[in-house]
Formats: sequence, C-alpha cells, structure tokens
Amino acid sequence: MTETTIRYETDADGVVVLTMDDPAARVNTMNERWAASLHAVVDRLYAERDSVTGVVVTSAKKSFFAGGDLTRLVQVGPADAGAVFAEIEGIKADLRRLETLGRPVAAALNGSALGGGLEIALACHHRVAVDDSHLELGQPEVQLGLLPGAGGVARHVRRMGLADALMKVLLQGRRYKPGPAMELGLVDELVSGPAELVPTAKRWVLEHRDDPDAAIQPWDREGYRMPGGTPASPKLAQFLPAFPANLRKQTKGAPYPAPAAIMAAAVEGAQVDFETATRIESRYFVELVIGPIAKNMIQAFFFDLQAINNGGSRPSEVPPYRARKVAVLGAGMMGAGIAYQCATRGVEVVLKDVSMEAAERGKAHSATLLDKGMARGRVTAEERDEVLSRITPTDRAADVAGADLMIEAVFEDQALKRRVYGEVEPSLSADALLCSNTSTLPISELADAVSRPEAFLGMHFFSPVDKMKLVELVVGKQTSNEALARAYDVARQIGKTPVVVNDSRGFFTSRVFGTLVMEGVNMLAEGIDPQTIERAATEKGFPAPPLAMIDEISLTLAQHIRDSAIASGDSEKLGGFGEGPGMRLVDRMVKELGRRGKAAGAGFYEYPKDAPKRLWPGLWEHFVLPDRNPVEASTFRDCQERFTFAMSIETVKCVAEGVLRSTADANIGSIFGIGFPPLYGGALQYVNNYFDERPGSDLRGVAGFAARARELAAAYGDRFTPPPLLQEKAAAGEPF
Repeated sequence: MTETTIRYETDADGVVVLTMDDPAARVNTMNERWAASLHAVVDRLYAERDSVTGVVVTSAKKSFFAGGDLTRLVQVGPADAGAVFAEIEGIKADLRRLETLGRPVAAALNGSALGGGLEIALACHHRVAVDDSHLELGQPEVQLGLLPGAGGVARHVRRMGLADALMKVLLQGRRYKPGPAMELGLVDELVSGPAELVPTAKRWVLEHRDDPDAAIQPWDREGYRMPGGTPASPKLAQFLPAFPANLRKQTKGAPYPAPAAIMAAAVEGAQVDFETATRIESRYFVELVIGPIAKNMIQAFFFDLQAINNGGSRPSEVPPYRARKVAVLGAGMMGAGIAYQCATRGVEVVLKDVSMEAAERGKAHSATLLDKGMARGRVTAEERDEVLSRITPTDRAADVAGADLMIEAVFEDQALKRRVYGEVEPSLSADALLCSNTSTLPISELADAVSRPEAFLGMHFFSPVDKMKLVELVVGKQTSNEALARAYDVARQIGKTPVVVNDSRGFFTSRVFGTLVMEGVNMLAEGIDPQTIERAATEKGFPAPPLAMIDEISLTLAQHIRDSAIASGDSEKLGGFGEGPGMRLVDRMVKELGRRGKAAGAGFYEYPKDAPKRLWPGLWEHFVLPDRNPVEASTFRDCQERFTFAMSIETVKCVAEGVLRSTADANIGSIFGIGFPPLYGGALQYVNNYFDERPGSDLRGVAGFAARARELAAAYGDRFTPPPLLQEKAAAGEPF
C-alpha cells in the first residue's frame, strides 16, 4: 500500500492514535483506500498488541467521517452485488477486530459523525465529542434509500434495544447535536474544545487499561441481555405486530424499501448472534444499494443538494453578501412567516402592512411559533425575546428607511404590488436588493414598477415558511448577476435552499404544481372515486393528496391563475390550470356548489371544527360514476403514474423553454417545493432513471419514460404526449 488514509502514531504511554486523513479527498469516506488502510492498521495493532495500551480513533478533517463512498455506490448494479457484499463484510470484519482487540478503544469526535462515521465510533468502547453546535451524530442512511451497512443496525439494537434503536435512530434518520446525543448514549463524554479532545480520550484509555470490561462491548459480555428483550421475549413480542403498522403509517403506504429493510434487519438480527446479525444487515444493504430507489435518493439528496448548497447556480464573480435589515411588505401568513425566518437568523425586520393591527398580527405569528418552541424545550425565554425584538411592525412606509433588502409578500395582484413598490422604494437603502414573493406573476413585468429593475427578482417562499426548506429565485429579463448572487446568499443566510429559474408565468414550481393538483381534479371529472384519487397519490409517495392540496391553495386561486394567464396571452404556460374538464369542475364547485377551498371552510373536503377534515360527501353525489368505483389495479397504477408523468412532462417543457437552468434545480425544486415523491429523486431524475413497475415490463430510462408517456397519452389525453425535447433525448439515449 503506497498511500494510507489512516496515520498510526504511538505515544510514550503505549496509546496508539489512529488519525483518519484521506490525502485525496476533502472528507473521509469508506472508499477502497480507507478500507485498505483500516485493514493494515488493524493488522499492525494485532502484531504490536503486547506493547499497545489502548487506541484512540480520530480525524484530521473538519468532520470526523462522512460515511460511505456515495460516488461509487450510486454506480453499482445487480452484477456488482457479490463484490459489494464482500467489501462491506471486509470492513465489518476489521471493525469487529478493532473492538475485540482486548484493549480499550476510544473515538475522539472532532466533527460530525454521520452514517458510517457513527458506525466507526460505535465500534469503539468510549466516545468523546467536542460540544459544538455544528457537530451532528446520527444514521441518516434511510434518507438516501439505504441502511447502516457497517454494523450500525446490529450495534444500535444491542446498545439501546430494538424499539428505541428503530424509532430514535434508524428509521427517522434523525441527526443529534452533542447534548441530546449524550442523553441518548451515542456519546459518553463531551469536551469544550478540540484541544481537549484527544487528551481526554487518551486519559480514558489510560484510566481503563487495567479494566478488562472496558475493552469489551456490552453485547460481548457474559450474561448480556438486550435492553427491552429480544423478539422472543413475551414483553416485546406483544408489541412486534404494531411495528409494520407504524411503519406503514410513517410512509403512508409509499414503496420506500429502506425503512422496511431496516426494520427487517433489526428484528431478524435481534434473534441471532452478533456476527450473524451483521451478515443479515449486509444482505439487506446490498439489496438496497443495487436497486433504483437508493440511486434516485442519493442523486437528489446528496449530489443535487450538494451542488445547490455549494453555490452551483450562483454567479461566482460576485462577492459574498449578508443582509442586515429587511423590509417585509405584507403581514399575512407568507409575510409573517418570512419575517419570522429572517429574525431567527439574526436579520432585523420591519414588517409593514396597511394597518398597525395587521402588522401586529403578523408579528404575533412569530410569537406563537416561538412559544411552541419554548414548550418543546428548543427555545429559551431569552432567545424568544431576542427574536421578537428584531421584528418591528408598522403601517408607515418611512419606517423601512435604510433597509438593504425588500421582500414583498402582498396579494397576487399586479396593480397592488406596483403600488406598494412605489410607496416603499424611496425609503430603502440606495442599493437595496428588491424581491417579490409572487408565485405566478412574471417578474419582468413587475420590474417595470421599480426604479432599478436590475436589482429586482423573485424570491418565492413556500408555505409554511418555517417548515419548507425551498426558496425559488426567479431571474427577470433585467435582473443582474449581482442581484441573483445576493439573493442566493440571503436564502442561505436565512437557512433556505435556493433554486434558480428564469422568468415565466408560474415560473417552475407553481406551473408544475398545477399539473399535479389538476390531474387529481381531472380524475374526479372522469368519475373516479375521490378516495381512490387521494390514496393513489399518497401510496406513490406524495406527502399530501391532490384534492387536499388544491383546497389548501383555494379553488378560487386556481381560477385567478387561469384568468390572469389568459388575459395576458400566456395560456400555453398554465400548467394544469388550463381550460379542460378539471377546470370546468372547479368552476362548478365554486359557482354552483359554493365550495371555494379550505380558507372558506368548504372545498373538496369538509372542515368540521371538532374533527379532522374529511372528503365532502357531495363529491360522490355530483361527480363519481358507479362504473369507475372501484377502479381496477391497472387503472389505480395509471392514476399514480398520471401524477408523476404530468409533473415530469411539464418539467421537461420548462427545460425546453429555458425556465430551468439545471437538472439539480429541477430535482430539488420539485421535491422540496411541490412534493414530488422523494423516492424517485425529483422530476427529471424520475425521467432519467424511470423503471416501469408493471410486472414483466422492460421499459427503462428516458426511452422507457417516453414510451410509457405515449401509452398514457393514448388513454388519457394529449397532455401526456412526449414533448419534442423528450423525444430527442429518448432517441439519443441521453439523460437530462
């Protein structure tokens, strides 16, 4: 081995410090170089065991260890299953040799230990971490369509019991800060700074060099009993049947393979010895890693998200920017949410509305959110007061004086927005960044109302702002690179993920979202049972069903979007809101039946005050056809794909028209902004890696997607006809 990723150093007390430091990478990962280095240093530990007092495992990188080599994992296929299994078993064997060396082994966590990093730490007998709020520990593999494959399932189950391991660590992929991680037992000791880390770990090793139990994992000790019992114990056995039911509730029936595999590996592994349990874990890991879902999720949640967060869509020539004072115009739900988000990130906020009463109500929204945070122990009284002190409600334009950022969030009416800009802009800083939260109106038209159109762009937030991660930055015809870069930096400053799109009616997210909700309405117009429509969406992986979602935005807004687009001559860019059976049904719901949506208390759903919402029984009376209920299994599958295909085809059109600038923006925007099923990796990744789930079908990739789209077009309408760009990509065998 000519190059090592782990340095081996022995001090005067015989404590060996293993420092992970891959010279060819920014972070340490479980690549082939690291695996070879691990094997070599463990061999050396055994060869020199008589002179070894103990071991400290640490890192020279900013993080402790980043996890698996995702660049390689995303490329493996079924033909690589044997090699992947052998590789992961080899890593586990060396970690097992480390924890059974017979010498105390401590992990010194200088930075985050996620995924494989935490699994390495778990193979040590003691874990010391720096008490740094930026440090995180956890097993987020489930969020990438994988399971912890380096012994994490087996060790967590044996350390904390089956139920706690599943619910608190494995199934949710939750990340823990040092304090909560210590409470959970992921960490044994905290130090205040990096300088204390390795000395503290060494001290523990020396203090326990004569304690034989310190060098033995709990599950290797004689008389060990698994916390909470094994599946064979009566106490746990009575709860086991509820595990799959709770899992289905968590996934809403969507076909996520990783949670099911994690649960199976945990339950099966809890019934056998440790070595067999880790082998079971390896087999489930390989099954996941060679499948399509993991590839989709890794592409979206690692590569695409990393590209965005690293500034892939940001003009690089513009220096970094931070906002100091923001004028939020409009204190309704969106404006109030934006004010809260900015204030929690240290930005001074002037929250302006037409009346002081309305502005105060907007600030009260922040107080409500902060009070909830206090009740959950996440916010202190001092932090609450500090955040609220940053928000100044007002009804006077002059109070925004000196603000270097404007975010307008008033009603979707172009005349109103223009009037607001005229009132406020003279009081802003001379070089203020000017943003609109509009979700549909063309930015280039709104820019005419400001004196510096080059400083104006769309900054489209999503509701509820405090929970939705995405911000859609919309570049108008006159928007400068400086304005875009500054808006990008602001989004990151306030904790949001920015995607960048070019100007068009509805931009990307609103336009594609319309195809989703209106496809559900189209199905209802065809007479399909509304429960079937809603279930088809949730079981495909959508976070919410389409009829419920259009109720949230309101049926009248759908009408307003259609009418505004037609009046402006943009009817070709209406997404799903164009004229057709679905919009005619919406018109009937509003005009004849008086049902306008959730805000009005009546839409496709009923909203009783003392009970959960439920589908309005009148839907069956007015729209459902007896011969469409129940639908056949093939029709149900078609319903599911009608949602994903409608969104992906409209996304392809956005690429062809130059609305979308990158595949990463399309994928992350579709998942974080409009609920495209995460297991498919986003609207364009769905096209690139399409696989027909019908038994016996061999439709795959872009060409397979195009072929299936033609089938849907023949059955359900021209809106599914592959657009020219899709046909070109399919013919050339090229991905997006």
